[in-house]
Amino acid sequence: MNDGLSQVDTRMTKPYFSALFALLLLPSVLAVAETVTFPSGEITLHGVLYKPEGAGPFPAVIYNHGSAPGMMSKEAFAALGPVFASHRWLFFGPYRRGQGLSASAGPYIGDQIAAAEKAGGLSVAAATMVRLLETDHLNDQFAALAWLRKQSFVQPSRIAAAGNSFGGIETVLGVERGGYCAGIDSAGGAQSWAQASELQSLMTRAVRNAKAPIFFFQAANDLDLSPSKTLSAEMNQVSKTYKLKIYPPTATLLGMATALATLDPTSGPKTFSDF
Repeated sequence: MNDGLSQVDTRMTKPYFSALFALLLLPSVLAVAETVTFPSGEITLHGVLYKPEGAGPFPAVIYNHGSAPGMMSKEAFAALGPVFASHRWLFFGPYRRGQGLSASAGPYIGDQIAAAEKAGGLSVAAATMVRLLETDHLNDQFAALAWLRKQSFVQPSRIAAAGNSFGGIETVLGVERGGYCAGIDSAGGAQSWAQASELQSLMTRAVRNAKAPIFFFQAANDLDLSPSKTLSAEMNQVSKTYKLKIYPPTATLLGMATALATLDPTSGPKTFSDF
C-alpha cells in the first residue's frame, strides 16, 4: 500500500491481480460503471458510480483512492464496485484532482510531493503531503460527498467512507467532519507514518474527534502497522466506536472486499460486529 513518499508498489497494481481479485468476488449480477462529473470549487472532477438494481434510494459508500498514478485506481473501482452493488450498496469512486479521469483538473499529488522532496528533502515532502491531503484533496472528497447527497437514488444520512493508503488518510479526515455514518481505513499512512510527525498528529486529532465508527485494517506484512494500532488505541481512549483487524499477509484485498460488503444496507453500519 503506497502513500506517496516513495514509488508505487507495482505488485499491488498489476492488472492480473485485480482481475483475479474480481473473479474471486464476482457477484451474481455485474453492475455497470456510470461516469459522472461534479464540481469542486472552480474545477470539475469525474467519478464512477456502481448502482444496485432498482430505483433506490440506497445506502452509499464513497471510496477514496490512493496515490497510484494514471488510471490505476480504475482497477480497484472495477473490482470493488460490483461487489458493493450486489450487496445493495451504491459505490461512488470519485477521482481527486490530478488523478484518473480528473487528471486535467490539477497537478498529480505524487509529482507535487516529489518536487517538494527534491527542493527541500523528506521533511518538506512530508509537510507538502499533509498540506495537500487536508486541503485540496479533502475539499475534493467533500465535494464528492455533497454531490452524492443531492442524488435522489441515495439515502443522504447513510453514506459511508472507505479508502486505501492516501484514501485511508482521507477517510479518517472525512469521518471527523463529513457526517459519514461509518469509515473504513485500509492502511492509511502505512508508508509515511514514521517519516511524517505532522501526519501522526493530524490523523490522531481526527480519530479523537470522529463522528462515526471507524474500521481499521492492514495486512500483517504491511510496511508499518503503527497507524492502525495507534489510531484505534486513540479511539478506545476517548470511548469512540472502532474495530481493528490485521489480516494474514496474503489476504489483504480479499479481506477488504468481504469485510466492506458485509455492512448491512437494511440496518445501516452502526457497528462492526460482522467484520
